[in-house]
Amino acid sequence: MAKDDTSQLPTFRTRGLTKVYGEGAAAVHALRGVDLTIPKGEMVVLLGPSGSGKSTLLNIIGGLDRATDGAAFFQDQNLSEMNDRALTLYRRDHVGFVFQFYNLMPSLTARENVELVTEIADDPMEVEEALRLVGLGERMDHFPAQMSGGEQQRVAIARAIAKNPTVLFCDEPTGALDSKTGRQVLHVINDINRDLGATVMIVTHAAATAQMAHRVIHFADGAIREVVENDTRLSPDEIHW
Repeated sequence: MAKDDTSQLPTFRTRGLTKVYGEGAAAVHALRGVDLTIPKGEMVVLLGPSGSGKSTLLNIIGGLDRATDGAAFFQDQNLSEMNDRALTLYRRDHVGFVFQFYNLMPSLTARENVELVTEIADDPMEVEEALRLVGLGERMDHFPAQMSGGEQQRVAIARAIAKNPTVLFCDEPTGALDSKTGRQVLHVINDINRDLGATVMIVTHAAATAQMAHRVIHFADGAIREVVENDTRLSPDEIHW
């Protein structure tokens, strides 16, 4: 599945997307007919309380889960119709994931943690370049236990961007960090969106983060309640936590 750098299509479109867990009276409706368009190259923040559906949406368009009904498109490709192998190739070639908990291998250095991705990616950047982009050029040979929480999160971001992804998904990337360290991480994410041109989607409870996004999507009860486009965006340094 080759990247199409000339495509002017939206990065994502969903139509009538639903997700139901369980059956009968015990069924949980995580998504209730979500219609959504994410333009190419935007930074998008998904806001909402726990259980509102935002992480479920991220998992479906990230190829980690399947919808119960409806359709989800990446550019011109229908994710809903892909088999497991095609979804694996989609994730490998196009998607970088950053989670709240860093999921680093403790026995590997920062360099080696990033190499895990570059060894299987189709068109990776140099490991050293990825780590320099997140400000860890001098910490490449340190182990996670020798790093702060913010540094570990930046290793996780370097690992995600080292494959040169079309899309970067960040699920509560600052949730385990203090405000100062959180701003550092948001600076890195902002730079990746601006300098690498990746479409960035951030799931967060931190409403202040919305001020740095191009587009803010408010979720509640499995549905989109409001979409707001920011005419003026703030830098991470201007955000008040």
